[in-house]
Amino acid sequence: MSRIASIFRPGHKALIAYLTVGYPSREATGEAATILASSGCDLIELGIPFSDPLADGATIQKASYQALKQGITPPVCLEAAHELRQKITTPLVFMSYYNPILSFGLEAFCRASAKAGIDGLIIPDLPPEEGAELEASTKKHKLDLIYLLTPTSTEERISLVAERSHGFIYLVSLTGVTGARQTLPAGLEDFVKRVRQRTLKPLCVGFGVSNPEQARRVARIADGVIVGSRLIQSIDEDATLSSLKSLALSLREALNQCL
Repeated sequence: MSRIASIFRPGHKALIAYLTVGYPSREATGEAATILASSGCDLIELGIPFSDPLADGATIQKASYQALKQGITPPVCLEAAHELRQKITTPLVFMSYYNPILSFGLEAFCRASAKAGIDGLIIPDLPPEEGAELEASTKKHKLDLIYLLTPTSTEERISLVAERSHGFIYLVSLTGVTGARQTLPAGLEDFVKRVRQRTLKPLCVGFGVSNPEQARRVARIADGVIVGSRLIQSIDEDATLSSLKSLALSLREALNQCL
């Protein structure tokens, strides 16, 4: 069983947190990840900054831009992941667009990621129809390659992702980009149900989840909840990271209430 698979245990809802590596600084990323791990987060996504993050909203775009300005590259992200792995046992996943990985070299990147202590990869702009080469490298290095589905995914795409995704399936809650929102889509339950009918793999919902009430709603229908933009906003609001810890604890409590 992979380290990612182990977080999806009976009677437990997974809390997954996203951080942009190097925002607001490389040191802050490590501090924030450590706090999240000690506050009930089951998995941490480490976002590799990219110049054209098409799936991300304003909050993560800003974080990515600032990190790039500070010289955060894939090699730096690998170093940061290695340093973090020495401090926490929480599963770590790289969230990256395909271009930086392709430029690095698929095999070389997977080898370096595994050596750094990374457990899986999420590539928002990689469709499963084009993922065979990366799948071979991730399998070789025992990394989970996690694919995404959206509310507009066809039944054929759902079946394909259900077959090819490892670790869990990332369900994008809405048709749009990342970002904290006041409400979640009315059809979310139907979307999750549609995917659930085609797979027994864990389903985790992200994009738009920003408070405990929304997290609780998602946890009633899914196996995990993914929060990103709201966490980054919390870091912006309070550099001491006290607000980040409070938010993570409140999200964890909301998920525990669904058991």
